[in-house]
Amino acid sequence: MNVNGVVAEGFEPVREAFAANFEVRGDRGAAVTVYRDGHRVVDLWAGTKDVDGTAPWQRDTAQIVRSATKGVAAAALLLLAQRGELDLDAPVGEYWPEYKAAGKERTLVRHLLAHRAGVPVLDRPLTPAQAADPAQGAAAVAAQAPVWEPGTDHGYHAQTYSWLTGELVRRVTGRSIGEWIADEIAGPVGADLWVGLPSGEAGRVGRVAQVEAPAADAGVLRVRPKRSVSEAYANPGSLTRRAFGAITPMPDENDPAYRAAVLPASNGIATADGLARFYASLIGELDGGTRLFAPETVELARTERSSGPDRVLVINTRFGLGYMLHGGASPLLSDGSFGHPGRGGALGFADPDSGIAFGYVTNSFRKSVTADPRAQALVRAVRTALS
Repeated sequence: MNVNGVVAEGFEPVREAFAANFEVRGDRGAAVTVYRDGHRVVDLWAGTKDVDGTAPWQRDTAQIVRSATKGVAAAALLLLAQRGELDLDAPVGEYWPEYKAAGKERTLVRHLLAHRAGVPVLDRPLTPAQAADPAQGAAAVAAQAPVWEPGTDHGYHAQTYSWLTGELVRRVTGRSIGEWIADEIAGPVGADLWVGLPSGEAGRVGRVAQVEAPAADAGVLRVRPKRSVSEAYANPGSLTRRAFGAITPMPDENDPAYRAAVLPASNGIATADGLARFYASLIGELDGGTRLFAPETVELARTERSSGPDRVLVINTRFGLGYMLHGGASPLLSDGSFGHPGRGGALGFADPDSGIAFGYVTNSFRKSVTADPRAQALVRAVRTALS
């Protein structure tokens, strides 16, 4: 496999792991970028732009990153709190009065970010067209009764996170969360990432698909999922299936209309550099001097707020305010890391202690929900490079 791009001295293990992702782990088109202390030290890409095509992946090729978008959405809320425009300890209904319905009066803003709001499902799922209408999505979650008392437990809000975060940003700022991210995050830091893809950028984005994993991933211990996990995904009435099925049928992720919609739980689009650059801007100054998070906000992001058995994913998860934390379902670089994977592939995170920011995007999605073997191989290689 011809790997394009550069690595700084000492980061050669990342190039080796990236090449192995194509040779033995089944990648078809992908890119990885790593920053250290605000400077790019890894910038690699290979394969084809489209999962089913032949045109080569270019340095500026972007892909849908699924739930890795959640980390970008969380930054919007934390930045509003940092600026004094949003109180994380206030009831959601203070900003969004309609949300106080059906037993959600005591839901706090921080509950939304830590997946403790109790509304991971919709009793009446939305179609893809309905889901793309922010007013319909917001009305649906505002009317939904919680499946546990808000704040008392946690479970991954796989799809409803879109309308919970999006409507809160709209109520506070008067702008859609996609516009806010473009104006206040992506633009200032020069990151190629979008929640709501502009038509002018559509030509850069490759086609994606779910692909079967190779018979064996080199260096990866293949563990069969616990029966409880398998049963949860197989049972149409489980919280797991209902949470991922809040949009039914599953949207076509290659549909231009879906990509143009603003769904910050699931349809962000980014280059690997855009994702890594975003995280680099959260923990330190970029090469241009820009920094988004104050040190206190970094601590909000990476301080544990939820941990243990996840009511939706049926495995142990750990969350700060809006971010998955290292360990359990989401192995990152170290105990101080925070970030978010995208189901089946993408990963973005920051590690403040080492100054590392990481972004991996792919057009080949696997069945994994959190710890994708290809992304994990790259994370291990970064750890090796730092040792």
